[in-house]
Amino acid sequence: MPEGDTVRQTARRLHTALADKVLSRSDLRVPKYATADLTGRTVLDVTPRGKHLLTRVEGGLTLHSHLRMDGSWKVYANDERWRGGPAHQIRAILGTTDRTAVGYRLPVLELIRTADEHRAVGHLGPDLLGPDWDPDRALTNLLSAPARPLGEALLDQRNLAGIGNVYKSELCFLLRATPWLPVGALPDDTAARLPALAKDLLETNRDRPIRSTTGLRRHDLFVYGRARRPCLRCGTPVRAADQGDGSRERPTYWCPTCQPGPAPDPGAPGTPRANPRFRRRTPN
Repeated sequence: MPEGDTVRQTARRLHTALADKVLSRSDLRVPKYATADLTGRTVLDVTPRGKHLLTRVEGGLTLHSHLRMDGSWKVYANDERWRGGPAHQIRAILGTTDRTAVGYRLPVLELIRTADEHRAVGHLGPDLLGPDWDPDRALTNLLSAPARPLGEALLDQRNLAGIGNVYKSELCFLLRATPWLPVGALPDDTAARLPALAKDLLETNRDRPIRSTTGLRRHDLFVYGRARRPCLRCGTPVRAADQGDGSRERPTYWCPTCQPGPAPDPGAPGTPRANPRFRRRTPN
């Protein structure tokens, strides 16, 4: 699941493949930009911003993409077979003399002026892995709506950029707070260490192929994806439920013993029985 750490890894791969090279192939397979042609332009850089990707090209243009749940960018040698999915899922192709970047299932793809990037990412809070990281500002943003559930506040990219559903669940577990606890109800010392803990988790995983929050060899995650399996800390079965708008789009995982506090009733509608994949819209 793309979150701040994996998006940064994607940006690094794209930058290595494309930066300072002239595009010999350009194909944007979305109706609005079907006639746009970037061939002959040099790629200047590929920069991550939270969970967004900004591919800047010569002439003051930026290709803005967002992976959300299912999107991906793959890089191939020019004689290599593409394996990212069927051809009808391809949304973008950027090629040079020796590498081709292919964007699959990209829900957000737009060509904008570089000078207008703020329209795409200006709403984002401090980037946990970016040069603008500011823990005090991030905490102020999180606490600005004290009645909002902690899990929702963490997912809101306007508060701090880079956290997705995996880190939301894991952070709440490490803080010993349910994702439904009003963020303003966090003890002061717990709230104070939240930004540093979030940054530490993403920093630790920014270069890892497999994300880990536990430091354990046999288990990568404490609660995420572990519905009905025993908690690694206390043995209580981990629970999962929807959070937010009730649209059953993304699951939230927590241990009811290690994370006491407000939570849905186990038999309430929308509480998943196993481990389905959900999606829900949150500010990106």
